Parts: sequence; C-alpha cells; structure tokens
Amino acid sequence: MKYSKYSVVIIGSGAAGLYLALSVAKNNRLKDGILVVTKSSLNECNSRLAQGGIVSVMPDINKNDNVTSHVMDTIKAGCGLSDFNVAKFISENSSTVIKDLIDLGVEFDRDENGNLAFTLEAAHSMPRILHAGGDSTGRVIEDKLAECVRKSDSIEVYEGTIAVELLCDNKNTCRGVLVYNPNTDSYEAIYSNAVVLATGGVGQVYEYTTNPAVATADGVALAHLAGAEVSDMEFVQFHPTALKTSSGSKNMPLVSEAVRGEGAKLLNTNKESFMQMYDKREELAPRDVVARAIFHEMERTNSKNVFLDISPIGLERFKKRFPSITSICNECGIDLEEKLIPVAPAAHYFMGGVKVNLNMETSVKNLYAIGEVSRTGLHGANRLASNSLLECVVCAYKLSGILSKRNLDAPKSFDGKVKSILELYDADVLNDIIETGILRRMLKKAMWENAGIIRNKTGLKNALRVLDDIALITRNSRVYASKEGYELRNSLIAAKLIAEAALVREDSIGAHYREDTAEDVPQTTDRYAETLGAEVSRI
Repeated sequence: MKYSKYSVVIIGSGAAGLYLALSVAKNNRLKDGILVVTKSSLNECNSRLAQGGIVSVMPDINKNDNVTSHVMDTIKAGCGLSDFNVAKFISENSSTVIKDLIDLGVEFDRDENGNLAFTLEAAHSMPRILHAGGDSTGRVIEDKLAECVRKSDSIEVYEGTIAVELLCDNKNTCRGVLVYNPNTDSYEAIYSNAVVLATGGVGQVYEYTTNPAVATADGVALAHLAGAEVSDMEFVQFHPTALKTSSGSKNMPLVSEAVRGEGAKLLNTNKESFMQMYDKREELAPRDVVARAIFHEMERTNSKNVFLDISPIGLERFKKRFPSITSICNECGIDLEEKLIPVAPAAHYFMGGVKVNLNMETSVKNLYAIGEVSRTGLHGANRLASNSLLECVVCAYKLSGILSKRNLDAPKSFDGKVKSILELYDADVLNDIIETGILRRMLKKAMWENAGIIRNKTGLKNALRVLDDIALITRNSRVYASKEGYELRNSLIAAKLIAEAALVREDSIGAHYREDTAEDVPQTTDRYAETLGAEVSRI
C-alpha cells in the first residue's frame, strides 16, 4: 500500500471542490500541498449539468433586488425549515463570489448594453439568476475552474480514483483518507488534517435521475461510516422537467426550470393545460409542487410524460436562449418545430446530507463538507432554484478562510484505530462473486417506486426490505474488489438512511410527501409569516 501526505485533501471535483482548491491555493503556508481526488475525470459532476444559472444578489446593479427578498424566497421555498443565519450569510456573500468567478474568467451572459443579464426562475420574487452560455451555466463555471486547477502548481489531481474510507482515530478525529484506483487495482493511504467532502449528490440511488453516473452518494456513505452526523435525509428533490426520450433512458437530461421562467407552459398528453388546477402560481410554483402535479397528471392520463409547450417563448428565441437544450433535443430526435418537449420528473437534488455548521465543520474533527453532499440548512425541505451553485461557491469561500487560519501540517503519528482500518483493506476482499449491476438496479427501482415522489408507510417498509435483502447478499461487506462494488456499498448506505428518515417523518412538507398521513403543507401561507417577519427584521 502506498502512503502520502497533503495539507488539504478535497474529495470531489465539482464547483465546490475546485473553487475551494483554488481559494486554498492562495495560502502560501501549505507546505504539503493540496490534493483533489475524483473518481472520474476532473470535470464530470452534477455542477457541469446545471443549466439554469446561479443566484446573485447584486443590488448595486440589480436595483430591485436585496438580501431580504432572497432570504424570504429561500425560506418560503424551504417551507420554513431553512436556517435563517445560513440563508443570510450565503445571500450576503453572493456578490463577492460572483465577482471572483468573473475575475477567474467565467463569462456570464450580458444584455445588449454589456450589463449582466438577470433572469427569473420559479419561486423567486424577481429576476436575480445569472446564466452563462445561454443554458450552460454549470458547464461554463466548471470548465473554467478545471482549467485554472490544471494550471495551478499547488494543486495535484487524482483522476479515476475513489475514496473508500476516512481514516479516523479513537478521538473522533479524521487523519486522512484511503483511496482506491481501479486502473492499477491499488490502495493509497493519504494523511491529512483537513479532509473535505465535496462529492455531490445521491441521484443514482433512484431509477430515474438527471444526475451523472458518478452521483452514487459516496460522500454521505463515507461520513456515515466514520460516525459523522447526517440530517434531513428524507428531503430529495425531484426535478419536474427531465427530458423523456423515446429510448426510455433512465439517466434523463435536464430541461431547465428557466424554460418555464421564460414562459413555457405545461400540457398533459391530451394537450391540456393543468398547473392552474394544482397551484395558483402555475408553472412558477416550487419544484416539488410542479413535480407532484406532473406525477398526478401522468397517472390520471395513463401516460409516461407531459409536454413543455415552448410556443409562448417562440422557437427562434428558445434556440438562442437555450442552445444546450436545443442540441439535446436534436440529438434525441425531438422535433422542436412541433414546439412540444416531452418531460417527466426525475431525482435531481439532495437537500439533506452530512450535517455541518457555518464553518463547514462536521461532527468529526478535521472533516469538512461543502456542496450538495453537505446539509448546511440553506435549503430546508425544498431547494430554491439556482441556490445550489451559489451554496457551492460561497461555502467553499467560507471554508478557505477557515483553513487559512489553521496549522495544516500533515499528521505524523496515528493510533491503533487508523492502523486497524488499513489492515482491513490489506486483507482479503469480497471479490466479484456478486453481480453489482443487478443489485444496483434492484436498489434504484425499489427507491423510485417506494421512496420517491409520493411515499407511504407500506412502500417505505417495502423499500427497506429490498435494501436489507441486498445487504444480506453482499454480506454487508465494507471492502470490495472494484469501484462498482464500492458504489453499491455507498448507494445502499444512503438509500437506507433516506428510507428510514422518510418513514420517521410522518408529515408532508416540501419535497417529502406522505400520502398516507397528512395533507401537503402549503409553501407560502401565513404559517411562516410571523417567523419571516421576525427573522427579516434582523437583516
């Protein structure tokens, strides 16, 4: 087994991880350097697929916007469960990180006068979303950050390498991470006093998802195995409009919420408008409301999709505003001349995760989490559109400041617990006597059908039974002989945490809907008025 040491180890290469690496690299006191570990290529991640944009509260140039309005929108969308202090902090720092991204070379779209172009998305009270490349915001940001990281002399990158175990000692302190490279079939123990989880989401736990293949809940599983606290695991956001292709692919391209923000209407397969029957905000209602409305319409009309009618936008304007979606539709054989795009809900974003405080610290010392894998408290029960990329970069910005004040010399000695972990991975592993692909498909189907958009007690218990069967087949193994084995292990851990949390929470709120217990909680009612009034007065 190989051994190495770094001042900071970042697991994951999405916007959060790469922006953190670049920010930390400004600290000249890091004698052991910075390592970014990614199990695929440097910029294959959820961040790259973010189409709509990134929130930016910039009242100096966007005169009608302010922190108060953004915080209120965030808390309303989160059904009152968002952490006010976190929402305020992230909103206040949005302009700082946006300006820094521009300084790094990210080119956000501008209007005919050269000013930043702000657009509107669902549940926002005003246009405050910046976009790049029309509808390629995540890709533009991710590509620029990856380019800067590759040019940095202070940052080393391990591609094609999966983190399999956090090296925690008897004092509940993280001393590094164990990684596995399937290409060389070898392990490496990496010692560090600052390990950051930036692994993204859990979409591949579900049968239908907008997430890339890498989103197998690795960070949540690593943290859980290390004893770190997780929270809000029941809150999984299902995007209302993922592209439904004739091939029936279960990895579904995203059709951005910004399409509805620009005026597109939802029609069922009978070409009937229906959102007015479910919410007075119609197409601009929060995502969970729209996703359930589509789900019900698909059931009512016995169909596999609904349609986005883009005729209110106009075809030429649509092509100019959404070049990526246009390209995807063309590749999938969808004739945009008909102005109808087939869409259906799919697992998209995870509001829960590894619980952190405002310093991005987990309950395990020296272990931090940022981005989608973390549960900062910003999103509550339902994420407000385009808050995700903002959370990634603001939390990375905050953590870089925290790390700049720490002594980050790599550890020099370890106790018996760390050594026993390494010995475990030196022993015989569970070879490929199990068919990980079949078990992954069983897991994803069970979660989609029983712990998805609509939930009930019977279904959740059914999901847990399937997950227990999979655990029995795999002998609850911790050590595997392949990357696919570890992804199965990690997905199984996260799926059980999600199903168990959904079973415990019997009320319906936000993205968590229990049809067997209580009515859906309205998103913007007087229920939050008193709380919002008191909190907003503090801004």
